[in-house]
Amino acid sequence: MISFVAFSLRRAWQGFWRNGLMSLAATATVVLMLALLAGLIILLTGLDATLDYVQQEVQVVAYVKDSATAQDISGLEASLQRMPQVTQVNFVSKDQAYRDFLARHPDEADVIESLPTNPLPASLQINLRDPNDYLDVAGYLNGQPAVDRVMNIQQTVDQLVTVIGILRIGGTVILIVVGLIVLFTIVNTIRLAVVARADEIEIMRLVGASDAFIRWPFIFEGAFVGLLGAAITIGLLFLGQGPITSFLSDYFKVLPVEASATVGQNVALIVLGAGAGIGVLGSYLSVRSYLIR
Repeated sequence: MISFVAFSLRRAWQGFWRNGLMSLAATATVVLMLALLAGLIILLTGLDATLDYVQQEVQVVAYVKDSATAQDISGLEASLQRMPQVTQVNFVSKDQAYRDFLARHPDEADVIESLPTNPLPASLQINLRDPNDYLDVAGYLNGQPAVDRVMNIQQTVDQLVTVIGILRIGGTVILIVVGLIVLFTIVNTIRLAVVARADEIEIMRLVGASDAFIRWPFIFEGAFVGLLGAAITIGLLFLGQGPITSFLSDYFKVLPVEASATVGQNVALIVLGAGAGIGVLGSYLSVRSYLIR
C-alpha cells in the first residue's frame, strides 16, 4: 500500500512538471479564485458581525404608566428577564428620559422646560435574542397592567429580518458560485492532462493496469495544483495582512463590534482545505469521466 502511494505521488509529481505550462496556468487560476474566495469570506465575516450587532440592538420599548409603582416595575422587569427571548432589560425613568430628550434635542430645551411637569413617560427597553421574537414580547407587554403602550416597530422588524436573510443567502450563494468556478477550472485542466496522455493510459490499460492504478496519480496531481494554489494564496494574504487588518479596523470602527482575532487563521484553513479538496474532487471527476468511456 505504501509503495503504491509513493509510486502514485511520484507519477503525479512527474505529470505536474511534464505538463508544466498547463499546471502553472491551472495554479494561477486557482490562486485567483481562492483569493476571491478569501476576500469574500473576510467581507462576509464583517457583514455577519454587523448583522449580529444589528439583531442584538432590536428593542421593544414599553412605556410605563405614571401610576405604576416601583414594585410593579421591578416585578415586570424580573418577569421579562426570565423570558428566553429577552437578553437585557433596561429601565429608563422619567427624569432620565427628560435628560436624554434634552441631549438629543437641545434646540427644544426652552419649550420642554416651560412645561409645568415632565411629559415624558418612564419606559422599559428590552433587547431581543432574535428580532422574530418581537411579537411574543410585545404581546406579553400589552397584557401587563403597568404598561401604557408598546412602541409598534413590527414593520421595521419585518424589513430588518428580510434584509438580513437576503444578505446572508446572497453571501452563501456567491461563495458556492466561486467554489464551482474553481472546481470547473480544476476539472478541465486535469481533463486536458488526461487527454494529452491518452496513449499512455491506453497502453497501461492494455497491459492490465487497474482503474485505481491509473486514477490515483491524476488525483494526487490535482491535489498538488490545489495545494500549490492555496499556499500561494495564503502567502499573498500574509503579505497583505497589514492592509487587510487596517481595512477591518476601519470597518469595525463604524459600529461597536469587534473583529475576531482568529479570522486570518480561519480563512487560511478554509483556503487550504478548499484548494486541496477541490483539486482532488476535480481530478477524480475528470479521470472518472474518461475511464468509464
